[in-house]
Amino acid sequence: SFTQRTAGSSSDGTEDSDFSADLEHTEVSDIARVRRSSTRLTRASLRLSQSSQDLKQGADRDETPPRTPTGNAPSSESDIEVSSPSNDLEDERLAKELSLKEAAAHDLSHRPKRRRFHESYNFNMKCPTPGCNSLGHLTGRHERHFSISGCPLYHNLSADECKVRASTRDKQTEERTLSHRQDENRHSTRNQAPTDRQLRYKEKVTELRRKRNSGLNKEQKEKYMEHRQSHGTSREPLLENITSDYDLELFRKAQARASDDLEKLRLAGQVSEGSNMIKTIVFGRYELDTWYHSPYPEEYARLGRLYMCEFCLKYMKSQTILRRHMAKCVWKHPPGDEIYRKGNISVFEVDGKKNKIYCQNLCLLAKLFLDHKTLYYDVEPFLFYVMTEADNTGCHLVGYFSKEKNSFLNYNVSCILTMPQYMRQGYGKMLIDFSYLLSKVEEKVGSPERPLSDLGLISYRSYWKEVLLRYLNNFQGKEISIKEISQETAVNPVDIVSTLQSLQMLKYWKGKHLVLKRQDLIDDWKAKETKRGNGKTIDPTALKWTPPKGT
Repeated sequence: SFTQRTAGSSSDGTEDSDFSADLEHTEVSDIARVRRSSTRLTRASLRLSQSSQDLKQGADRDETPPRTPTGNAPSSESDIEVSSPSNDLEDERLAKELSLKEAAAHDLSHRPKRRRFHESYNFNMKCPTPGCNSLGHLTGRHERHFSISGCPLYHNLSADECKVRASTRDKQTEERTLSHRQDENRHSTRNQAPTDRQLRYKEKVTELRRKRNSGLNKEQKEKYMEHRQSHGTSREPLLENITSDYDLELFRKAQARASDDLEKLRLAGQVSEGSNMIKTIVFGRYELDTWYHSPYPEEYARLGRLYMCEFCLKYMKSQTILRRHMAKCVWKHPPGDEIYRKGNISVFEVDGKKNKIYCQNLCLLAKLFLDHKTLYYDVEPFLFYVMTEADNTGCHLVGYFSKEKNSFLNYNVSCILTMPQYMRQGYGKMLIDFSYLLSKVEEKVGSPERPLSDLGLISYRSYWKEVLLRYLNNFQGKEISIKEISQETAVNPVDIVSTLQSLQMLKYWKGKHLVLKRQDLIDDWKAKETKRGNGKTIDPTALKWTPPKGT
C-alpha cells in the first residue's frame, strides 16, 4: 500500500518513484518524518533523480541515504551525508531553485486559468444586449465589448464577420491612401479639376445608387416584421434593401468608426461603462436619445434617464415627479420678450442675467446634443433667442441660439441648436436667418463663433450658399463687390469668399479675382426653392425688436 501512495507525484510536484522503491522496507512513521523535513527530502529527491537508472540496476548504492543501525532513515537533516563534498554547492543551488518554483506554484494554484485580455477590461461587466456573451467587437479590433455600440449581436453580426469586415475596410483604406498619394503629385492650384479616377468613381457611385431596389417584396417585409417582433428594440432593425448597397456600406463604416472612437475614449478613461452618462430624456411627448455627456448633478446623471418639463426645462428623476410638476407648472412659453411671431412660430429673447436658472437648464439640455460646448453656468453675459412652435397646449421648444451682449469680434451666434425632433425640417436655417436679420437691424456684419459642430457647419455652409445664389440671381449689374454682398446680406466677407471657393465661382485671372455667375447652380437652387415652397422662412416684417443698449 505504501508503494502505491508514493508511485505518483509528490505534494511538491517532484517525482519520487525511485525514492520510494529504495525505501520500501522503511516504516510509515519514519517516512512521515522524512516528508516533514522538506530540505532533506528536496535534496535527496534531486540527487536520486539524477541517478535513477543506477538505482534501478543496483550498480551504485553509494548515492542512497545512509541507514541508522536500526535500518531506519535518518531522523534529522544533520544525519544526511553526501557522497562528494564538491556537490554541496550544486545541491544547494538546485534546492533553492526548486523551492522557489514550488512556492510560485503554490501561490498561483488557487487562481483559475483563463484567457488574458486588456488590463482595463472589467470582467464583472456585461453587454446589455440579451443573449450576448460580451465577446467580440463591432470594429473587429477588440476582444470584448460592454456597450450596445460595440455589440456584434445587436447589429445582427457575429464576431468573425466583424473581423472580416475590418480587414476589408483596412484594404480599402490602403487603396485610398495610395490613390491620394498619386493625386498629390499633380500641380497644386487653387481650384483643381476632378481627376479621371475621381470622375470614374463618381459614375460608379451614381450607377450603384441607380440599381437600388424600388422597395421590399412580401417575403422581405415578413422577414423584417418577424425580426422586429422577435427582438423588439434589443436588436438593430434589418437594414438590407432599405437603401443602396453603397449607402448601406457607408453607414456600416460610420458605425464602426464611431464605435472605435468610443472604445478609445473608454480605454483612455474619458468614458466608462456605468459612468454618469444620461442615455435618454423624456421631453414633452418625445423620448430622445442623447449624443454627448452633459454635466448634470451626479444624483441625476447616474440615473441614465431624465424627465424634463418642456416649458420651464426643470429636470426630474421619475415620471411621477414630472406628472406632479406638470399639474402645477404655470409656464407655457419661455420667459422673456416675444420679439417675433408669424403663424405658429415665435421667437423669445431671454436675458441670461434676468432668467439665470432657465438659461442654465437650456445650456445643460443643449450639451446633450452638442460636442463643442463649454458654457453651462456663466450665462449672464449672453442673450438667448428661443424659437417655439405653438399649439393649444403651449409653445414647444424648437431650437435656440445664444449671443454675447457685447462681442468684440462681432459674433452674432455663440451657440446654436435645433432639437432632434425638429431637425431636417428647415428650422435650423430659420434660426441662422434670424440671427443675420438681427445683425442687419444692428447694421453690423455677423459671423458664428468657432468652432462649429459638424451639423452646425453643414447648416451654415448650406445657408451661405443659398444667400449667395439668391443675391446673384437678383443681381443685374456687371461688376460685383464682396463688400457690397456683405453689407446687404450681413454675412462676413471671409465666409462669402470661402463659400464662393467651395462653389468654384471665384477665379484669379490677370491679377484680379473674378466672381463667376454659374447659371447651372442658380437654376438648381431655383428648382429646389420652387419645390420647397415658402413654408419655413423668416419674415422681416414680423420682427418687433430694437437692439439692446449695453448690459
